[in-house]
Amino acid sequence: MGSSNINDYGDLVGAVDQGTSSTRFLVFSSKTHELVASHQKELTQFFPREGWVEEDPKEILAGAYECIDETVEKLREMNIDPANIKAIGITNQRETTIVWDKKTGEPLHNAIVWLDMRTATTVDNLINKTETKDKEHLKPLCGLPLSTYFSALKVRWLMDNIEAVKTAVDEGRCMFGNVDSWLLWNFTGGVEGGIHVTDCTNASRTMLMNIKTIQWDDQLCEFFGIPKKILPEIRSSSEVYGNLHTTALGGTPISGILGDQQAALVGQTCYEKGMAKNTYGTGCFLLYNTGTDAIISKHGLLTTVGYKLGKDAPVTYALEGSIAICGAAVRWLRDNMGMIKDASEIESLAKLVDNTGGVYFVPAFSGLFAPYWQNDARGIICGLTQFSNKAHIARAVLEAVCFQTREILDAMNQDSGIRLTKLQVDGGMTANNLLMQIQADLLNIPVIRPAMLETTALGAAIAAGHAVGIWGIGPEKHQGAVATFEPSVTEQDRMSRYSKWKLAVQKSMHWEGHAIEGLAQG
Repeated sequence: MGSSNINDYGDLVGAVDQGTSSTRFLVFSSKTHELVASHQKELTQFFPREGWVEEDPKEILAGAYECIDETVEKLREMNIDPANIKAIGITNQRETTIVWDKKTGEPLHNAIVWLDMRTATTVDNLINKTETKDKEHLKPLCGLPLSTYFSALKVRWLMDNIEAVKTAVDEGRCMFGNVDSWLLWNFTGGVEGGIHVTDCTNASRTMLMNIKTIQWDDQLCEFFGIPKKILPEIRSSSEVYGNLHTTALGGTPISGILGDQQAALVGQTCYEKGMAKNTYGTGCFLLYNTGTDAIISKHGLLTTVGYKLGKDAPVTYALEGSIAICGAAVRWLRDNMGMIKDASEIESLAKLVDNTGGVYFVPAFSGLFAPYWQNDARGIICGLTQFSNKAHIARAVLEAVCFQTREILDAMNQDSGIRLTKLQVDGGMTANNLLMQIQADLLNIPVIRPAMLETTALGAAIAAGHAVGIWGIGPEKHQGAVATFEPSVTEQDRMSRYSKWKLAVQKSMHWEGHAIEGLAQG
């Protein structure tokens, strides 16, 4: 927590940070950017079938309310008046899809989480429906490939497979939103006048928003067969949407919404074209600011809205590389393999060896995201010998995160024509010094970690504070020192490891298809 005198904090801004594995509420000083108080609650994930991932929308909401109230308690214990909180921002796991009944406020199904794979068949059917039979067919309109990742596919699946959803759509009772819309609707009154809104960063992840006009697109809605009437209104990322109705902070304006990765871009103050940040969380997400140009990638990246900080502010775009499995691979080592008891132990285990001993790990648990977009890839560990042990595997897990980031950075350099000279990083896994050093070694550029790791929540707080006039937007840097990790390996070593990684990725590809073909040949 911050070390300043309590009186130095000035006006405070809160941020609800609703992530894949937990919900949090954090309060920042608008003067110093310091974190003043916070509370976190883990979130239950359900796996009804292989590749399916769900969460309970009511648990998400209850967790947000609990975190707000618990944080307010902590502020009171510190003799800080919660009335100093002038605004609240929301940042959220993106693409996670919630449908609910506007009359009762009840969810019509569990939330389908972004990395859920159930829509693979829906994706194939829709690709076949395009004139070009190509997953990139809609990219010029929405900036995204047809993939299990995005919300429109999940809504289409719900309408096709869940009777309650189909009926609610037919009867005009169904509301759709990503997590931001679900929270905002409930926060602002729910069935009693709740506001059905999303911001343009979240809307840009649905496949239904036109990336140039920043409006729901008739052609896209028609392609997916999703009626516009179920969609929230698209607004900017920084404006007063309404006031919080309940909790100890009832009456406080909610005035900022940013998808989690875009929030980190703002929190890292990447306001200039050519700046980039990488967030290491459940997944790993590299965003590169392309200014007011929506660059349509030719190398497997996503074109996304970076932010729009005000109703009349210009839209700033970004190229994004998304990696499905990052921290989730460490969780897998802990929960499924029992190799570590706590996620933080991976660093000391991996440090027991100087290298992976030729072991490579491709964590394609949910297929491969950028730059490949292969739904049928599966995770593999290869290069094993009798010499290999769990320390080699742990180190290979860390290297996998860094190799995937390198692939995305290569694609960004090709798309933008501007080579990145440094990488700003944030997210829970960046506390791992070994991971950061491996990342610098494999990228051959410095990796810069700020003292303030809560850049996602900070970004939402900046957007919210900006809307009510207590937070300027400028290139000001975070308080506290940064840690810089410089590359320390030879080019030969770097290239040799990278080419082996590429080979391992090829072996993970089309695994599902191979299995079926193999049986047919057998």
